[in-house]
Amino acid sequence: MRRVVVDPEVPARTADLFRQHASLLARIRAGWSPEPAEPASRLPVRFLWSGGAVSALLLACLLLLADAGQLFFFVLALLALVVLVGFLTTREPLEPESTEHDLYREARWYEGRYLLPAEDFDHNAGRLLERAQRAIDFILRSRVNAMGMLDDVRNAVMLPSQEWEIAQLLTKLSALRDEHHEFGYGGSTPEVAAAMAPLERALAASEAAVLARVEALERYAGHVSDAERALRAHEQIEILRSRLPRYEELLAESGADAFAVPEIGKLTEDAGHLEQALRDSVRSAHEAFRHLDRSADEAADGAAGPSSSPSGPVRPPNSGGSGQEPPAL
Repeated sequence: MRRVVVDPEVPARTADLFRQHASLLARIRAGWSPEPAEPASRLPVRFLWSGGAVSALLLACLLLLADAGQLFFFVLALLALVVLVGFLTTREPLEPESTEHDLYREARWYEGRYLLPAEDFDHNAGRLLERAQRAIDFILRSRVNAMGMLDDVRNAVMLPSQEWEIAQLLTKLSALRDEHHEFGYGGSTPEVAAAMAPLERALAASEAAVLARVEALERYAGHVSDAERALRAHEQIEILRSRLPRYEELLAESGADAFAVPEIGKLTEDAGHLEQALRDSVRSAHEAFRHLDRSADEAADGAAGPSSSPSGPVRPPNSGGSGQEPPAL
């Protein structure tokens, strides 16, 4: 399921608000605005002010009738207290702003810094965006990333930037592709078709370049998935190793240790192999991350192209029962 893509520099609270209300955000972009909030009634405020004024008048009369000097200071202090309490109690609390008004204000303030999945992308661009988002989500939610086995800090910064850059490119590609199709709709002369051919090749080359970036993300997710599987297997083997003393004790008591201990001892070798596999998987993920980082730098310099990313089949990650849905490549 595609989501709203937000510029990573937008505050996290606003970005979450945009992602949670995609349909309302589309209506705001189309020109809808919420109804202005009705002003609160000021009758309670006037009533409290009137009560405070009457109390002050009664205290002033008491002050004029009193002869004792101490009573003067007491009534004066009491009068000041009544005025202060009246002022504090008559201050109207601000009504909480509705979600619609909050979203409308943020959408106007950050206009152009969010992209809507149904409005800004055509079918092919939307599919590429979905693949990129699936790969990014899998990486960021993986256990190896949460445990710091990957470069989790750089992942948290670079991967959302990759999503935003890819989404911006796909938006421009979708808009140009729509214009191109509308221009050629209904047929055209051979001369016009010949003039449009280079533009079509430019669109195809741009789509191939974006596809290469998406496939690089998917390869990175594939290495992360390998590390996830190796981590789970390593943890399971370690649990079995912790139970070895009980099995060895049972074999010793039953007299079967001479036959079975070599078989059980192989568990230690398996644990070593899995630990090495985990290290290799994490190392491969780091290599894929570095390549992805280099590709992003090249794209930022304007040098990225279809040949800037390594070719080869993309290996789909396998969740292996981790409870996370791997990227479907």
